[in-house]
Amino acid sequence: MRWIHTTLGAIAAAALASAASAQTVGIGATKAGAVSQITATISKAVSEHAPGVQMRKQTMGGTQQYIPVVNAGELEFGISNIPQYTMAKEGWGLSKDKHDNLRLVSTIMKFRVSAVVPKKSGITSIAQLKGLRMPVGFKGAPLFVHIFNGSLATVGLTPDDIKPVPQVGLVQHWRAFMAGKLDWAIAAVGSGFVKQMDAKIDGGVRHISYPNTPEALKGMHKWFPKSEWTVVQPAKGLTGVLEPTVFVGYDFLLWTHKGVSDDIVYKVTKVMHTQEKQLKEGGPLWRTFSADKRLAKQHGYPYHPAAVKYYKEVGLWPAG
Repeated sequence: MRWIHTTLGAIAAAALASAASAQTVGIGATKAGAVSQITATISKAVSEHAPGVQMRKQTMGGTQQYIPVVNAGELEFGISNIPQYTMAKEGWGLSKDKHDNLRLVSTIMKFRVSAVVPKKSGITSIAQLKGLRMPVGFKGAPLFVHIFNGSLATVGLTPDDIKPVPQVGLVQHWRAFMAGKLDWAIAAVGSGFVKQMDAKIDGGVRHISYPNTPEALKGMHKWFPKSEWTVVQPAKGLTGVLEPTVFVGYDFLLWTHKGVSDDIVYKVTKVMHTQEKQLKEGGPLWRTFSADKRLAKQHGYPYHPAAVKYYKEVGLWPAG
């Protein structure tokens, strides 16, 4: 039996040596919400399937806090939506400085949001929101200032055309809407909060369409760049989608610092491509994720060379 103990001891020692030699990298995350959930799923997949790499969440107060940290090379990875990434690369909106050192790794899921109103309000278009109570401020979620103002801009309205109601964060504004303190909210298709709204508000709620025109999209892009119109069809589980409805869609991206080693970025990119099943098990936020050419979707900003190398090897580059 002695050889068994010796063999088991050797295996255990090898495993410990392997763990000790693994390189730990960080990914910027938030304490809660979508970013926290997405980064937890990516971290787990990378740690399990990228040989020699362990990924750990680095929790910060928000995406805008870890963008400059990754840009400075003090953190290896981060995620954000394409509007925030655009502002970071170009130095406007939420980012006052250009973050030139960021490089894309993968385009992951797409979020789809639109305005939600009580059915009994009779509101069926963005233009009808003029003069109504709208949340403003969003100190805890500043991106939503851009989504709300972009929504108004699709029909030529401005923040001067609404009645402002200060709010701090997303959940607060959803609760204020359910309490009748706001006339409309912004929410994602199929989200749990829309289901709560539908149950709480007398008569239920409905998503309303954005104008499906290039002119309207230009208005949205003044506040919320590189977003796009996407038509959502009524379906089971999509509360409030009562008819084909035009939502604003925007991609979520995984990105890194240009100086992160090719070996690490290559392995992380490979995990994003080969572990679709595990990633999609991360929850409903991943329902639009697809490990195909969309991973290498072109946004007008460079991908890390190691990501490009991997995508070329598996036939996913170039992607439109």
